[in-house]
Amino acid sequence: MKLLIDDAHIDQIKKIYKYYPVDGVTTNPTILAAIGRKPYDVLKEIREFIGAEADLHVQAVARTAEGMVEDAHKIQAELGKNTYVKIPAIEEGFRAMKLLKAEGANITATAIYTPMQAFLAAKAGASYAAPYINRIDNMGYNGILVAQQIYDIFRNNNLDTKVIAASFKNSQQMLELTIYGIDAATASPDAILSLVKNDAITSAVNAFIHDFEKIVGAGKTMKDC
Repeated sequence: MKLLIDDAHIDQIKKIYKYYPVDGVTTNPTILAAIGRKPYDVLKEIREFIGAEADLHVQAVARTAEGMVEDAHKIQAELGKNTYVKIPAIEEGFRAMKLLKAEGANITATAIYTPMQAFLAAKAGASYAAPYINRIDNMGYNGILVAQQIYDIFRNNNLDTKVIAASFKNSQQMLELTIYGIDAATASPDAILSLVKNDAITSAVNAFIHDFEKIVGAGKTMKDC
């Protein structure tokens, strides 16, 4: 399963990249608005840092299919042809996906709440479909189950589209999707950090170090033996 950072703060992205094996970055208009800078200035900074081959997902914000296609052209012109253009899984979005697919563009279908949205997006040419796990839960449904159903629909219908699960509230949700074999997940820096943030883990590591220092002295490690 690919793991991506759902954020646009370059300092947070750099911190996660320093310590964790991640595969790229996803953004959306709300995430970019939180930065308070010109969108392409932020996105170019991210692209430069993560490299030309890493996954980068950027959302078109036009309301019409033609506008979404124009947004996609600008996004890929500024950030590279391999950038995934996020298109909402709505009527105008499906038309935009069909047009962009004919051009060979990378497409991520976003704002997905139902399996049939994902199915239609896949048929329209999306490379990825992004169900919102926690938002689906908040509507009274099971976000994990929806993501699993989408994954199964793609496999059972011989569709090449992959699932990129988004909107997590806890590490248990990500664990369940990892066990199931979901293709990718994107999470905030805090959610990624929470995957190994555990007092029991910290206590165990500190105990090992304390016991070792009783033998060789405080502050010493294996290199000092």
